[in-house]
Amino acid sequence: MPAGLNRALLTVVGAAVAVVLAIAVCSVAIVVAGGSPIDALAAFFDFGESARAQSNSVATLLNRAVPLFIAGLAVAVGFRMNLFNIGVEGQYRIAAICAAFVGSTFTAPAPIQITVIILVAAAVGGLYALIPAVMKVTRGVNEVISTIMLNYIAIALSAYLLREPFAGERAEGQLNTTTPPLPESGMFPDLNFVFEWFGMLPPTRNGGLWGFLLVAVVLGVVIWVVLERTRFGFNIKASGLNGPAALASGVNPKTMIIAAMMLSGGIAGLIGLPEILGDRGAYTNNFTAGLGFLGIAVALLGRNKPVGIAFAALLFAFLDRAQGALQFADIPASVVTIIQGAIVLLVVVANEVTNRIALRIEERRAAQQLGRNTPVEVAA
Repeated sequence: MPAGLNRALLTVVGAAVAVVLAIAVCSVAIVVAGGSPIDALAAFFDFGESARAQSNSVATLLNRAVPLFIAGLAVAVGFRMNLFNIGVEGQYRIAAICAAFVGSTFTAPAPIQITVIILVAAAVGGLYALIPAVMKVTRGVNEVISTIMLNYIAIALSAYLLREPFAGERAEGQLNTTTPPLPESGMFPDLNFVFEWFGMLPPTRNGGLWGFLLVAVVLGVVIWVVLERTRFGFNIKASGLNGPAALASGVNPKTMIIAAMMLSGGIAGLIGLPEILGDRGAYTNNFTAGLGFLGIAVALLGRNKPVGIAFAALLFAFLDRAQGALQFADIPASVVTIIQGAIVLLVVVANEVTNRIALRIEERRAAQQLGRNTPVEVAA
């Protein structure tokens, strides 16, 4: 079996074992809490009895997976450069409010309106990620510390912008503070027609199936091509593995750090757009938080590969969707958090184990090949 296929198979097996062990750990926690693991498992797969409820459940699952997938891609780009971009959380929050406000200030045909909103979000996220990149290459500031601090600044700045300069007119009796609503041309068309292809009723909850799913798929393909099939992607990986060696071969590691962080931040800027363009039509004070931190777990589980990240995003979305059903089954919704945390911890351990196994297999194969090619000396 080829070495690459061997390693890929070990990776898949390791991830599957980690998920199974996480479920086993969570089952113990459920029993300790006085619940039934069987009831919890049934709640996870409860998509509703009516056809409409099932459509809404599937749409909710996919809608939740889209921002998680984008967040995982953003984190994975940093990981390829051996950078830990924890600032994805702050980057997408500040990018989302700026894009929502800019999109509300003008009206244009839908393709232009949506394109401008996407470009603004990517630009703001990339520029915000430029700050820790510059600090790292000029002053040697660790990106983990700088991005954590910048998260707090971005969250506080977003709250200020929403309360003062970017606030829209609040309707009578409205409690939430929002940016001005986007015009109709700024809303991304839904994909509800896909359900009709499969003989299902179109979903009606939270704007149906968000059309930004198509953008996420295209983004995943583009990132895979850039990282795996271009010189730029090779330079990023080489600089992350060995900066001095990359510099000796003509690649400036500092330039690659800035490029990787800005690309990661630009992708992070798109995380909040599915919700804004698909459902809310504005940035609100109850905007979904925590997607950036979940993206770290998704990227780890997906081994920084777009295909793996897609499956990891679907898994985490599947777990999140079950929180309501778990509460109806008298099981604490925190079970989902326990499973997610256990998966991340066990996947890290599984990755280390599979890497060591793959290394030993490759060493053994190299030794066998060397012994086969070594000429045997015949005694005189």
